[in-house]
Amino acid sequence: MLKAIIVDDEQASRDTLFNYLSKYCENVQVLAQAEDVKTALPLIHKHNPDIVFLDVEMPYGNAFDLLQQVGDITFETVFVTAFSHYALKALNLSASYYILKPIDIEELVSAVEKISENRKTKKESLHNKIIVENINTVNKQLQKLVLPRLDGFEVVQISDILRCQANDNFTEFFFLNGKKELVCRTLKFYEDTLSDFGFIRIHKSHLINSQFIKRYIKGKSGTIIMVDGCELELSQQRKEQFLEQFGKI
Repeated sequence: MLKAIIVDDEQASRDTLFNYLSKYCENVQVLAQAEDVKTALPLIHKHNPDIVFLDVEMPYGNAFDLLQQVGDITFETVFVTAFSHYALKALNLSASYYILKPIDIEELVSAVEKISENRKTKKESLHNKIIVENINTVNKQLQKLVLPRLDGFEVVQISDILRCQANDNFTEFFFLNGKKELVCRTLKFYEDTLSDFGFIRIHKSHLINSQFIKRYIKGKSGTIIMVDGCELELSQQRKEQFLEQFGKI
């Protein structure tokens, strides 16, 4: 049985989630509910939950404030949030579990099942730790990204990523040290996730870290040469956007 706490400032949202968990997640026992960070902290310390269902945006402190204040984090977090550009980028970096409001029951059940399996196999979870580390890291390129793998996940530093390349519904990562990593997520997902970190989409197949552009060669579309000598085509459709974005860096 997984012990859980629900943290959400809206009573109706807490009631809905509690009812869904009771009906569809029989292996979850909700021990307490809280409406804000202040009331949630002592409940977390008292009950030592396996899961905290955590609303991202709350008055008087958000979900990330709670994680920073809780101290030693031994629980998994399922973030429950209305769409928030800032929040989703932070969650995607850490590969955290999150559900958008209104809650989709299948997504809720899937998140609980993954956490339950991790608890059974005692797989180490670093999602919350990565979120807190990234919040405390001012230099964005020094923040970290969690890459999901079939056997778990790998934590990489954003400044070590040279470029990303589309491979059907997968994305292949190329690193400064020559290493490659194939990840089961689309290039569009990482374009959205890394757009605030100096990454530029130059082609339907290429997303590059602008920190490592060595040269740009003019042409009908253009060619970009990276520091490792790799030559990449700049699509005509993205040329104007690339030159505009690069001019801002």
